[in-house]
Amino acid sequence: MDQAEQLRRIIQQNKYAVIKDSPPNRHAKTVAVISGKGGVGKSNFVLNFALNLIKKRNDRVLLVDCDIGMANIDLLLGQQYQERSIVDLLKNRIGIEQIIKKGPLNLQYLSGGMSLSNIVTIDEAEFQFFLYELERIIEKYDTILFDMGAGISKDSLKFLLAVDEIIVITTPEPTSIMDAYSAIKLIHQFDQEKVMKVVVNRFKKNIEAKETWEKIRTTAERFLHKTIDLLGSLPEDDHVQKSVMEQIPFILRFPNAPISKALENITEMYLNGKIKRKGFIHSLRSLFSSR
Repeated sequence: MDQAEQLRRIIQQNKYAVIKDSPPNRHAKTVAVISGKGGVGKSNFVLNFALNLIKKRNDRVLLVDCDIGMANIDLLLGQQYQERSIVDLLKNRIGIEQIIKKGPLNLQYLSGGMSLSNIVTIDEAEFQFFLYELERIIEKYDTILFDMGAGISKDSLKFLLAVDEIIVITTPEPTSIMDAYSAIKLIHQFDQEKVMKVVVNRFKKNIEAKETWEKIRTTAERFLHKTIDLLGSLPEDDHVQKSVMEQIPFILRFPNAPISKALENITEMYLNGKIKRKGFIHSLRSLFSSR
């Protein structure tokens, strides 16, 4: 039995369903950023994308690092280890305001923690507390970005079904393309109306970006009868590695670099899009209601 069939049976057995047109209980737009595999630059993208939203539109942004134990956002920002992370919210019932950290441009984020021992399984009580805490603050933000771990698990799938929009990060590598399409296919099997957009990262020639996008687009149209939009593409750029080493986001450290200009175009494309918002908390609570 493949992963899709296993997850489908789990959801059907527990009568999970995506809540359509549920009444919104917040103003924030919720976006999950995913990749089919690790090492494609997802966390670097979502961090710089979040900062660009603040620069472009003065958005109030909350970035949630859902890759628990990896602390990707902390590392990219050069933050020193702090004991409190999303794990403390889940396991120790610490209020969410006490673990929200502040980054550049008044970016606010929840750290996933820095210890592999912090990788946890969330039980029902912990999840309900997380929802309660998130619901208390959700109206304070314009956008909430979820930096999901690579791949899709049973619980992360429910997050993906609840958010307003999904951004899929891929590279021109064949395995990355295949894994990105597999993620799209899996999500589509549970929600055929889910808005998903692709970002092609680390292309070396323009033709690479175009060909990567065409492979995903044509495959999705042929086998899923679904249109997957291209949000944009980001070139291979040495400035990214330099910014990682300096632990300063590249749009702040190298604002005129090709990668920064390309991200500006992606941000403009995103801001010009029209997305119907759902009630994220209501949808997510319903999806987890029969754990």
